[in-house]
Formats: sequence, C-alpha cells, structure tokens
Amino acid sequence: MRLDSFEHAPSRVYWELTRACDLACRHCRAEAAPDRASDELTTEECERVLRQLATAGPPSPHVVFTGGDPLKRPDLVALVKYGAELGLGISVAASATPAVTRDAVAALKGAGISAMSLSLDGSSPARHDGIRGVLGCFGWTLIAAQRIVSAGIPLQINTLVSAETEPDLEDTAKVVARLGASRWSLFFLVPVGRGRTLRPLSARECETTLRWVAGRSGAWPFTVTTTEAPHYRRVLIETRAGLSGSATARGFGIRDGNGIMFIAANGDVSPSGFLPLVVGNVREGKATDIYRCAPAFLALRTPQMFHGRCGICGFRMVCGGSRARAYATTGDFMAEDPLCAYEPATVS
Repeated sequence: MRLDSFEHAPSRVYWELTRACDLACRHCRAEAAPDRASDELTTEECERVLRQLATAGPPSPHVVFTGGDPLKRPDLVALVKYGAELGLGISVAASATPAVTRDAVAALKGAGISAMSLSLDGSSPARHDGIRGVLGCFGWTLIAAQRIVSAGIPLQINTLVSAETEPDLEDTAKVVARLGASRWSLFFLVPVGRGRTLRPLSARECETTLRWVAGRSGAWPFTVTTTEAPHYRRVLIETRAGLSGSATARGFGIRDGNGIMFIAANGDVSPSGFLPLVVGNVREGKATDIYRCAPAFLALRTPQMFHGRCGICGFRMVCGGSRARAYATTGDFMAEDPLCAYEPATVS
C-alpha cells in the first residue's frame, strides 16, 4: 500500500480563525468564549498565510477554517473566496447556531467553499444538547444541515466518541444518514480543554467500537473516518473493510504533525489542535517553514522513534497512534497511544 509523503507540506491545515463561539460544549478543545480576542490574526495576515500555503504543494494543503465558530469572523466569506481563488480547497467547521442562515450558506457556496462540517453528538435533543451545553442546539444542527445539503455543499458530521456517547452511536448514525451527510467523522476523545471532564473509552472498548464501525461502514450511505484514532486503519487492514477503493488508503499515515498542522487564532502553530505544543507563530515565520523544519514536526514524522508499543508496531507507518492523546496522558508526544489495545508481537 502506497503512503503519501508529508515531508514537504501538510495535507490538511486546521485553522482556528477565532475562539469566539456561542456554544459551551463539554469537550471543547479551545474552551471557547462568546467574544473574539484582541490578538486574532487580521484579515491581511490571514491572506498572507493563505498565499504561503498555496505555494506549498503540489498538492496544496486543504484548509479547514474552524474555531470556536468561524462564522464569528465577519471576514470569513472573504477569506474563503481568497483561498479558493488561490487554488486551495477550503472547508468550514461551523457551530450549529442561528448564524448558519440560508444567506450565510449561500455566500459561502458562492465564495467557492469545498465542504462544511457540523457536530452531532447524539441522536436526540437530550443527548446532543447535554454535550453541547445549549438547549435547542440539536434543532439548530438539523436546520443547518438541511441548509448546507440543499445548497449543494458536501456535509461532514463530526461525532464525539466517549463513554457518554458510545451507547448512542448506532442511533446517531441513522440521523447522520437522514441528514444527507457525505462523511461521518468519529472524534475519539482526547482529554484537553473542557474534555478533561468526560470519560474516554478504554482501549478494549475502543477496539470493539472500531471493529463495529468497520463492519457497518459499507452499509452506510456516507464515508466514515476517525479523528485521533488512527488505529482504525489497522482495523481496516486486518478486516479488509473499506479498502476496495483508494480514498481510505490515501489518508493512511496522516496524524498529528505528519500531514496535519494547526494554526491558532493568534497565529501560534502546533502539530494539531489537540496537541497544544506551540512550535512557532505565523507572525514571525512562514507557516510552511515551521511545518517543514520545527524539531517537534520532524520528530512526529519519524514513527520508528516513537516510544512503547507505537515505536515497534508493524502498523506504525499507516497509524502511529494519536500523538495528541499520548501527550495529554503522559506529557510525552512520542509515547504510545493508551487508547490502542493492539500488542505488537515483534519489532517490525
């Protein structure tokens, strides 16, 4: 199986345009607040970084504007248009609030957006709103999803996987299908930000869940991916599930710092949003140079140097474990991923 090289440029840039958000999600990495901060990158600074990213390829990175809620930035549509005109794929991870109006969606569509994503953490208002921290959020999510799909914008639904949400995943998948989503991304909890108050699955529970997903994925009318659970790739290889095409395989090897870069609202650069290790700032250096040269990024692209089981695992090139979870639980971003139950037999 061919693995893409991510030495020269990231495949995906997750860009926190703002930490402002009207929700109060229990697992929020950013610990978002209602108002924008004074140190956010300006429109001109954002455009400069987009120009840098547009020359990083080929292929050029795909940029995901996230937050907080990127709709809190009045220049969001202009930035999407600017990036798209540079030839970048641009997606927006919106918060499901009344701000996702028909006009806002139409403006993003006209600006050249590639996709949008919304979060859905339960199959009912009680389950979803209990995670999101705002009554009515479930209904807003359904309305926003309908507007996005009706506009012809591919929709990704993101769902938290934790002890609180796992029992409801099957029913949540049914809602995802009814919404017309093209992709379902399962985010396996990393204990950062407000997420420290939730309980992650055990390694054995995670393995059971991943094998359930692999077994069911072919029957669902959407593609399934995982976030911070790269060992799903091992499960797919072991079961040969979902490998009939090349789309899944193209994502193999991507992980925090290897194919992924995160830009915070103030310009700080980290290997991912869930691995809050600041290695530079786009106000002081080129985003592409930071990705290519920062020692932490170089280490994260050397899986044979990982510690514990991840360093000797035969699947380390396609997986490599969640570096963010390793860091959150041990303080060592090179440590083994505690959510993986796999025991490698020998050094490979």
